[in-house]
Amino acid sequence: MQIYNDLTRQKEDFIPLEPGKAKIYACGPTVYNYFHIGNARCFVIFDMFRRYLEYRGYDVTFVQNFTDVDDKMIKKANEEGVTVADIAERYIKEYYTDAEGLGIRKATVHPRATENIGQIIGLVSKLVKTGHAYAVENGDVYFRTRSFDHYGCLSHMPIEDLESGARIAVDEIKEDPLDFALWKGAKPGEPSWPSPWGQGRPGWHIECSAMVKRYLGDTIDIHCGGVDLTFPHHENEIAQSEAATGKKFANYWMHNGFINVDNQKMSKSLNNFFTVRDVAEKYGYPAIRYFLLSSHYRKPINYSVDIIEASKNAVERIQNCADNLAFYLRNAKDGEELSSEKRAVFEGYKNAFIEKMDDDFNTADAVTALFEIVRELNSLIADGASKQAVKEAGDVFLELGNLMGFIGEIKVDKELSDRIEAMIEERAKAKKEKNYARADEIRNELTSMGVTLMDTPLGTKWKIE
Repeated sequence: MQIYNDLTRQKEDFIPLEPGKAKIYACGPTVYNYFHIGNARCFVIFDMFRRYLEYRGYDVTFVQNFTDVDDKMIKKANEEGVTVADIAERYIKEYYTDAEGLGIRKATVHPRATENIGQIIGLVSKLVKTGHAYAVENGDVYFRTRSFDHYGCLSHMPIEDLESGARIAVDEIKEDPLDFALWKGAKPGEPSWPSPWGQGRPGWHIECSAMVKRYLGDTIDIHCGGVDLTFPHHENEIAQSEAATGKKFANYWMHNGFINVDNQKMSKSLNNFFTVRDVAEKYGYPAIRYFLLSSHYRKPINYSVDIIEASKNAVERIQNCADNLAFYLRNAKDGEELSSEKRAVFEGYKNAFIEKMDDDFNTADAVTALFEIVRELNSLIADGASKQAVKEAGDVFLELGNLMGFIGEIKVDKELSDRIEAMIEERAKAKKEKNYARADEIRNELTSMGVTLMDTPLGTKWKIE
């Protein structure tokens, strides 16, 4: 397996620190609102990456944090007259709702910044002790950026260029414009914790370094996130972590590309800023997941109404294939096994899927291979192949479709399901007795319940819209 490493700017063989295991840290959301489709790309992409590593046999420890105290959260809490903790609890809950809808599995650990204050203070203290950081009179603590010789190694920019874009805010007291806050002295109306430098709260960058060290160790296999985090967030993580431990922080860095909306950068000022919740209400969560995986993760991706509608249609084709497969296997007759020629076709597409995913996690081409499997499977079903043959081919389809997170179980209340089956049976009996008025009456009643019927040679299929 090869992945593109932003640290070296080239594809590299993935060689984990410990054979058969992978330690991954993914930057999670700041929980002050519903997350938008730009955030969702990062969450879905690296959920899929984790799934694939596990599929390939790796034991994955996947850590994704929640930033549960920062300036935006404090501002929102003050506006609403509630605590920052109230805001965090509300939007962590909403995160899980949207994440579940998108098929994103929970991380091995979802640490919060406020649960790691001790670790953060310990890391800052070590940096101060070794001269890599310094405290100022207002209680802030800053990292001495020039004390780390490799600063700029991830963004691949000389320190002179980075310096030209650095600024000192009005309320900052620091030695150098490039220095960044590790700890912020307390201000009125803000949550704070006791520290050697007085009451205060952690800076944004330091929380990730502290949580990586606590839950994964000094050095990890992969650190990932959106490309917008490359500088300064991930650059600063490297500097403070390696200055503290003297060890390499992460061996591989993976960043997903931006999302544009109608070929323009997504922003609130352009009124083209969409939350996942908004999009899911119109098109469903599976369409969003498909959209986000249908392009290579490192490339920019464009969102538009036409594209998300096409994604909805595409994922429905996959889900319809799964429904057809389940129905066919319940009703088809036994017969010959899948021919060696057809078996080679399905195995060939499966191998193509794996080959593309092993090549820098190319989900776009992997999806193409999955659709070839869908086409071949639909042909087998249409040709009336035996139950054994369809099951063998269907197992390949289900294996990869479930891996991609496109085939979700539709949960139907058993009492409702039994009622629908009984009505379908009564309708079939009425048709057999040529009581077509009653058959139509039952069909209309089912339609009013949101049930769609499809009469097939093998019987009547149904689904709830």
